[in-house]
Amino acid sequence: MLTPEQLAAANKAGLDALVELTRKSFEGIEKLVELNLRTMRGTIGDSLSPNAAGRMPAMAETAGAYSRELCEIALGTQKEVQRLVHAQLAAAQQTILVMVDTAVKNTPEASDSTEMVRTAVSAANAAMERVQQAARQAVDRTGAQVDAIVQPPAPPKTPARSEAVGP
Repeated sequence: MLTPEQLAAANKAGLDALVELTRKSFEGIEKLVELNLRTMRGTIGDSLSPNAAGRMPAMAETAGAYSRELCEIALGTQKEVQRLVHAQLAAAQQTILVMVDTAVKNTPEASDSTEMVRTAVSAANAAMERVQQAARQAVDRTGAQVDAIVQPPAPPKTPARSEAVGP
């Protein structure tokens, strides 16, 4: 089993991870608040200008930029949170493996049951790694799809005008 020092270290690592997760979440919230304030200031300033009706294309562009930046903030925060969670899961898996190895070493004989436990833990770790890999791929695909959706549209191509030369 775990010694009191190992248990204290595991608890400290868990608390540190929670603090880091909270810090990353608040960084994402701060970025979102800054984006909203910047957008509101620009929108209010644009709406008070004398030619507000003629600014519709600019407002549409602002809305697109807002959407892109919002997605970037969300995806960036999600990736950081995911990285922290994966690190914590890896540490938990390592702790479980140490516990199993310690239990096996302290058993007078390597019985079939301890070997079954070791095999089950190894299989669970392999399954967890596959789930984590699938989750990373899903996040990457979602990010690529969001990027494709929020890309600014290409400016329309205007056909070249040919001027007829008179006789």
